[in-house]
Amino acid sequence: MKFLNSVTLSVFSRQSEEDSVAVKKALEALAPLNLSEAKLAVKEEKATGFNEQRISIFSLTLVKESHTNAFLKQMLNRLTDEQKDLLARQRESRLDKELFFFIRFDKKNWLADRELAITDSGDCFHVKMHLAAYPARRPDALVLVEKIFKPD
Repeated sequence: MKFLNSVTLSVFSRQSEEDSVAVKKALEALAPLNLSEAKLAVKEEKATGFNEQRISIFSLTLVKESHTNAFLKQMLNRLTDEQKDLLARQRESRLDKELFFFIRFDKKNWLADRELAITDSGDCFHVKMHLAAYPARRPDALVLVEKIFKPD
């Protein structure tokens, strides 16, 4: 069964405070793929933040079903049952009108220990998953989220 049409992973890196190479590698680690073999690359944009601070915005988009399935499998294997339950319970607030489901993972936990910790803070890795709900309606997408995070 196809669960996702696409997954976009992104993270901000403050150039004066963080090792941008380590942040980029951590973003790549969220996708359990050999990026060069999959012909994928992390995109980098430059921006200016508060107090003229330089920021790099790294992003990676997965669209092939094998890639989105590999990401979903790895994410679900790393999440605790409590985290999955939380995401299922919060599905209404995490799903937008275009059927994108959003999750934030704490940046420090992933950088240090490769541990996925759901957060509401802005210092995070962003996950934007476009749900493959058919028909493409919100009620069907909510049922799909339930299937993803509470398969039993």
